[in-house]
This record gives sequence, C-alpha cells and structure tokens, in this order.
Amino acid sequence: MAGKIKLSRRERIKKGIRKRITGSNERPRLSVFRSNKGIYAQIINDVDGRTLVAASSAEKDFSTTGTKIDQSKEVGKKVAEKAIAAGITEVVFDRNGYLYHGRIKSLADGAREGGLIF
Repeated sequence: MAGKIKLSRRERIKKGIRKRITGSNERPRLSVFRSNKGIYAQIINDVDGRTLVAASSAEKDFSTTGTKIDQSKEVGKKVAEKAIAAGITEVVFDRNGYLYHGRIKSLADGAREGGLIF
C-alpha cells in the first residue's frame, strides 16, 4: 500500500515539473530515471520527440564498482561526454519527480563536472 502512495505522489510531482519544463532544440531536457539497481539519463528534444543522447549504469562498458552514488556520478559524466560530442552544451534538468538529493544530485553534479550547463 505504501508503495502505491509513493508512486502516485511522484507522478503528481512529475506532472507539475513537466508543466514548466520542456526540452527545445537549443536546450534539450536531461531526464533522470532511478530504479533500485541502476540509474538512467536521457537528453530529450521534446519539440521533435527524440532522444538525442542516453547513458545508464546498465550499459555493457559501465563498471559497477563503488556505491550507487558513485555510479550515478559516473553516469552523469558519461551523459555529459556524449552530449558534448553531439554538440549539446546546455540542458534543462528534469528530476522526474524524485527529490534532488542522493543519487539524483550526484548525477547532476557529474553532468556539471562533465561540462553541461543547467
């Protein structure tokens, strides 16, 4: 029962965030999804409805050593590296209803270290 309440709360927060945040050609949206095992990040152009760049802790070449927070930081760096290679320097951060804390904050810090501006 508590899981359903938690998910519905996150969905409500997510809708509020998505009302205000959209990804454009100039500033695409960096969307984050967090599961119990991994963390996933996508850079999305909402105008065209296309995913431009993606990175996750479930990729084959990703090392799964360290804590989940360390892994999140590495995913942030990797998505920033791929984005810069694709010519993207500025993004809008979409925390997807999660609190800006822990793994989400770590991913954002890693992306900033990698060179993304948001």
